[in-house]
Amino acid sequence: MVLRKGILALESGKVFAGQAFGADGERDGEIVFNTSLSGYQEILTDPSYCGQIICMTYPHIGNYGINTEDMECERVHASGFVVREASSVVSNWRASGSLPDFLREHNIVAIEGIDTRELTRHIREAGAMRAIISTQDMNAGRLVEKARRSPGLVGRDLVKEVGCRKKYEYKNGSRAGKAKYRVAVLDCGCKANILRELYALGCEVHVFPATAKMDEILEIKPTGILLSNGPGDPSALTYVIETVKQLIAYIADASPKLPLFGICLGHQMLGHALGGETYKLKFGHRGANHPVKDVATGKIEITSQNHGFCLRPESLSGKNVEITHYNLYDGTAEGLKHKSLPVFSVQYHPEASPGPREAKYLFERFIGYMEKNA
Repeated sequence: MVLRKGILALESGKVFAGQAFGADGERDGEIVFNTSLSGYQEILTDPSYCGQIICMTYPHIGNYGINTEDMECERVHASGFVVREASSVVSNWRASGSLPDFLREHNIVAIEGIDTRELTRHIREAGAMRAIISTQDMNAGRLVEKARRSPGLVGRDLVKEVGCRKKYEYKNGSRAGKAKYRVAVLDCGCKANILRELYALGCEVHVFPATAKMDEILEIKPTGILLSNGPGDPSALTYVIETVKQLIAYIADASPKLPLFGICLGHQMLGHALGGETYKLKFGHRGANHPVKDVATGKIEITSQNHGFCLRPESLSGKNVEITHYNLYDGTAEGLKHKSLPVFSVQYHPEASPGPREAKYLFERFIGYMEKNA
């Protein structure tokens, strides 16, 4: 077997050399790290990673292979993938292929054999930054300059690259009886498991492009509205935020009042629509074991997270909004709710269920609001 060289170059000037195990090529993106021990297939196929090169902190990745059931999207949106060691052996009864083959199939550049501990520590100290991963150009200085010229994420609308283009109804196999609820999902890069959860809870699920207007959404007469996760800077999504503002105004005047539930980017867009602001975190939250406190109950949830931007709680002061959840690592806001409307959101991913099921109550709350209107 001929080893192929690969280089990861950061805008800080730091360069890591390793071996390529994915597709050949060159890709730029923001370098971030994820602390999950497993779930690499869900991570790679999560549209929220569009524009990012992912470094896995767990040293051995790929041992259980790839399967057809765990896809969060039909393709990989990440710009690149970095691991300490990619497993050469696949051992799992569900596996239908290997991680290297999967990456090559989706044309994703990946390297192994670098010190991911050193890389992670550098990102924690210097912050997430622009980077480039290459199997073609082996000139370190030239690659660093390419990384510095790459666009980055701030002010960039990546939602248009990952969301659906046309409205469609999501179905996941046969279902006995008629759906009791009709949910309109605004797709800003929605993970498949959000749709699966809604469908399993008895919802008729209609997915709309992020560019959909309020009248288009209300035309199906929904009993609830969900704002999905997605990539990039929420402040760049002025067209979605304006739609959410209009929806909130409609909910305030309507009877019965439609519940609105936001997840991750949906939480950030809801915060903007309610008059708040977001800012970029130094290195973001990405992993499957982040502790979050529910203010109302005092309970701690083990959550799955993937975000690089965060709501400023003080920006929502006096806006008839309260913060419902806090991250116990750094005290950042992880949830909000409107004080008088059935409008709420969380920054983390309740559909990912690493706890494994302790965040399911959020979907049940959404269903409960719709039940009142049924």
